[in-house]
Order: sequence, then C-alpha cells, then structure tokens
Amino acid sequence: MKKTLIGTVASASQAKTLRVEIDRRMKHPKYGKIIRGRTICHVHDEQGVAKQGDMVEITEAPPRSALKRWDLVRVISSRAVVEAPGVAT
Repeated sequence: MKKTLIGTVASASQAKTLRVEIDRRMKHPKYGKIIRGRTICHVHDEQGVAKQGDMVEITEAPPRSALKRWDLVRVISSRAVVEAPGVAT
C-alpha cells in the first residue's frame, strides 16, 4: 500500500513540479519540549492545478527525477487570496 500525506504547497514556480511541506510536532528526545519539524516533498502535478498555499494530498510514486518521488492526488482546499483595496503588492 502506498503512503499518502497531506501538506501545504510551499512553491509552485516550476512547471509540473510542486514543493510541498508536511509540518509535524514532536517531543524533543532529551528535554521533552514540543518542537516543530517539517518534511519537504517534491511532487509531480501533471495538470498544474495546485497553487502556492493550497492544502494537497500526495501519494508515493516511482522516481520521476532526481528529487520527485510523489504524485498529486487532489487539492483539499484552495487558499483564499483577499487583497485590501488600494494596497499595492
């Protein structure tokens, strides 16, 4: 059975490739403090449907390149871009 993970698209600037961050929280082995960690996955997106900030589901895949080992399954939620009127970005 293939692994499936849920993460946030950190970068969608490359063609057909997404950089997805999977955030996690863990207890420090020695001190016990809760610390944050993240895993970066390079994901193949054939149709180019996901954008930066989207929550996506990914699954394991055979290697497509030196870094890409995951495929996009679906976009769970799209980010809502709200711009204030009169504010230049």
